Amino acid sequence: MGCVHGKCCCRYPRSSDGDNREDLGRYAQVQTHILAGRSVESAQVPSHNFRLEYSVLTQRGFYPESPEKENQDSYCIRTQLQGNPNVHFFGVFDGHGQFGTECSVFVRDRLVEILSNDSTLLDDPVKAYNSAFSITNEELHASDIDDSMSGTTAITALLVGDMLYVANVGDSRAVMAVKEGNRVVAKDLSSDQTPFRKDECERVKSCGARVLSVDQVEGLKDPDIQSWGDEETEGGDPPRLWVQNGMYPGTAFTRSVGDSTAESIGVVAVPEVTTVHLTAHHPFFVVASDGVFEFLSSQTVVDMVNRAADPRDASSAIAGESYKLWLDHENRTDDITIIIVHIKALSNLG
Repeated sequence: MGCVHGKCCCRYPRSSDGDNREDLGRYAQVQTHILAGRSVESAQVPSHNFRLEYSVLTQRGFYPESPEKENQDSYCIRTQLQGNPNVHFFGVFDGHGQFGTECSVFVRDRLVEILSNDSTLLDDPVKAYNSAFSITNEELHASDIDDSMSGTTAITALLVGDMLYVANVGDSRAVMAVKEGNRVVAKDLSSDQTPFRKDECERVKSCGARVLSVDQVEGLKDPDIQSWGDEETEGGDPPRLWVQNGMYPGTAFTRSVGDSTAESIGVVAVPEVTTVHLTAHHPFFVVASDGVFEFLSSQTVVDMVNRAADPRDASSAIAGESYKLWLDHENRTDDITIIIVHIKALSNLG
């Protein structure tokens, strides 16, 4: 979800975790979800004697009122950072606003380069992440791209040996599959940074933001009622960020890269970093833009990946199901990007 001037304001309740979808390929053929030439790639992690097998799908949204609109999502997969065979990077960048594509591509290219050139990366990945996001944000501000009302979210995963570092800025998501007995359970590796989160809401208010839904801004609801329920049930008119004396920028997220106007009211490019020690109980993880999770829960996505023998089939099924659910509720869809990474032959039981 982006700003009022970018992605649609409307949201609807997502599917429940108990949604049992039997037919993986049911919607895989919708529009152009199966992309010709997609392959399953692999990367070794010799330090711990396992390998990664991964596949990516990116799908432009359906925009009947803007047929020339580009896919503002971009992604980056970079193996062997710094020439190290045990260090691999996966990222999805969801642009928004008039120049969202340019912002997304800029951050895609610069963030991984800055990480690659950071001599502290292996010693302190969290510090390196924070530095890379800060530098990338400043470089975007200083570039020829107008990021006053445009920017991008970023969800990235950096693997260093058997450690996974997930850095999130915005409302895209990374999810880990965890084996628990006979079940495979979804564990979110990121927390959507939106005003629905009390801590994020209070933080941006302290920076001068007004936090109101569109109905509140337009006088249809009482602006003094500062309670919006939760994102799952009250996503149709979410709380947004506004300057004190204006009807902008209207961002539904509290962190992003770019968005220099929103930065003045607390929208920051500071990532939240989650660390996971990988074990044999972690069969795969997913990194995806919020177009996937608008209507599908993390558990539903993990279930669909777990049932597929090939990650390409899983990503096509997820994109197809997401696409269908969007059109069930609206006359458009969002851009969708999915990276699925399987963890193979990791024998450490942790």
